[in-house]
Amino acid sequence: MIPDFGKVAVLMGGDSNERAISLLSGDAVFHALKRLGVHAEAFDPSDRDIEEIKTYDRAFIVLHGRGGEDGSIQAFLKSKNVAYTGSDSASSAIGIDKLKTKLLWRSLNISTPDFSQVSGEMTYIDIINLIGSPFFMKASNEGSSIGIDKIKNEHQYQEAFLKIQKIDSNVIAEKFVDGEEYTVGILNNKTLPIIKIKPSNEFYDYEAKYLKDDTQYICPSGIEKIKEALIAEEALEAFKAIGCSSWGRVDFVMDKKGHHYFIEVNTIPGMTSHSLVPMAAKEMGINFDQLVLGILQTADVK
Repeated sequence: MIPDFGKVAVLMGGDSNERAISLLSGDAVFHALKRLGVHAEAFDPSDRDIEEIKTYDRAFIVLHGRGGEDGSIQAFLKSKNVAYTGSDSASSAIGIDKLKTKLLWRSLNISTPDFSQVSGEMTYIDIINLIGSPFFMKASNEGSSIGIDKIKNEHQYQEAFLKIQKIDSNVIAEKFVDGEEYTVGILNNKTLPIIKIKPSNEFYDYEAKYLKDDTQYICPSGIEKIKEALIAEEALEAFKAIGCSSWGRVDFVMDKKGHHYFIEVNTIPGMTSHSLVPMAAKEMGINFDQLVLGILQTADVK
């Protein structure tokens, strides 16, 4: 028996750089809720007056990127006393900011690759002296691998800095860890099976995430069971350290010596056909509709 959730807004779309992915995620969630018999409606805040949200009982947030994951919509929903899925406003604001996340993790001795904020005065040699070479350059406040480049020379550094500054004034450099990429899905304070990600590209970029069909997702991950359980526990601690709740995802990389480093947290992961949390849930025997229901059940006014 499905509980009566009242009228549910599936918040999707928005006007961030991740709008297209958000619409795909939102559409999948909306149709799952309809199949479950939930009174759900698609709600794109770029097309409707956001004040209309107060007529809803709950909001299932699938707004990726700024405006959805930065805490602003969460604060607004709280002000209207509308229950919502995902983390609260404060933890969302930290989670979307890779620099703040990594500074917090570093202060708590949570393992993360060396990093540096990049200013216009810094040179390629400055970065190498700080964190070594090669390194990644990233937009601190973007997801879906938007604005990320692997830097191996001065020319790449200059080009990447100019490109990233156009989408985010906050640019970070992160030490390249030569190893395998993994992710840990989290649902209601419990971890899902770890997924190993094997892109055909040099790293797991936007193209590998959303456009290519040759990226391999391996679950079970192949990590020895006791070690996997310990990493999953650390991932949950890293998630909670930021104040996150409800559901999300923590990404990490493991070097060739078996040392793991947490990269970032995602407070509103994708829910598309290529998305990782649904894959991990499926490995546990949780189908997509059950996953959506489980996330909706965590909705409250935070």
